[in-house]
Amino acid sequence: MRLGELARRLGLVLDGDGDIEISGIAPVDEAGPGDLTFVADRRYRRLLPGSAAIAVIVGPGQDTAGKAALRAANPYAALVAALALFDRRPRPARGVHATAVIAASARVGERATIGPYVVVGDDVVLGREAVLHPHVVIYPGARIGERFTAHAGAVVRESVVIGDDVVLQPGAVVGADGFGFLPRGREVPMPIAQIGTVRLGDHVELGANTTVDRATVGETRLGRGVKLDNLVMVGHGSRIGECSMLAAQTGLAGSTRIGARVMAGGQAGFAGHLSVGDDARIGAQAGVIGNVEAGVTVAGMPAIELSLWRRTAAAVLRLPDLLRRVRRLEAQMGGGKPPVAD
Repeated sequence: MRLGELARRLGLVLDGDGDIEISGIAPVDEAGPGDLTFVADRRYRRLLPGSAAIAVIVGPGQDTAGKAALRAANPYAALVAALALFDRRPRPARGVHATAVIAASARVGERATIGPYVVVGDDVVLGREAVLHPHVVIYPGARIGERFTAHAGAVVRESVVIGDDVVLQPGAVVGADGFGFLPRGREVPMPIAQIGTVRLGDHVELGANTTVDRATVGETRLGRGVKLDNLVMVGHGSRIGECSMLAAQTGLAGSTRIGARVMAGGQAGFAGHLSVGDDARIGAQAGVIGNVEAGVTVAGMPAIELSLWRRTAAAVLRLPDLLRRVRRLEAQMGGGKPPVAD
């Protein structure tokens, strides 16, 4: 579309020729002629003069290197809105594929799209405008809201409850049995029946191969707007508050309580039976083995307050030099061995 139309539809300030034709959106260092690019981080501003992009999304007052621009108070938010307008990915045809198996007792909402080899079990309730891609399996008794999207290979286990506008990426599993076994010494561990369920709020999205285990009793619960990246593991009986976001390979042991709007970096781990307060930030690869207060940022293993972790990490780098100094002092005092050369 033309740049002027894009500005109008996004509510942005046009700076330059509105008749420029925009054919796509690309990163500043990969954009070609006809592409719209964006600079949302000052680290990338130096790349803009050499970019082949024909136009750029920037903040108010920022230099555009002579290019036409769309100016936004929040360039990254403007980019997100623009990407939605240029989303050309194919959509599956509406209707039920001939190879799908839908139980007679299932209730499927109107305008559903059900792809090849999908299985929908007994007594399932599936809201209107659902999209089930190939090989999705919905176990008996699941209750699923409107505009549900499950990509290829996703599984929803029995009696799981899912709200509106939920998305499961390929391979996501909701409601598998939790890791419940009773140790018995030399005997084979005894399985503990996982008779609880999982409840996902509205606007929840689960990444590829992410798993949310059902509770032993009660519910594993994800609040409204929770976003989980690929390969995230949520243990049985855990709770995640609304709008929290957990990056790839994050793991929650059973009965972890995560507050609202919490953000966790990749490979963060939570030991279970602990709580994390609202608006906390958890650094990548942090090992959380105790409670985290609301609004605090932690990092490291064990996870500690960020400024303390930075000082600790800096001190660790100095340990070899400190060790050599201690050895020299011991040698000078006659109570130790001479320092060893590096």
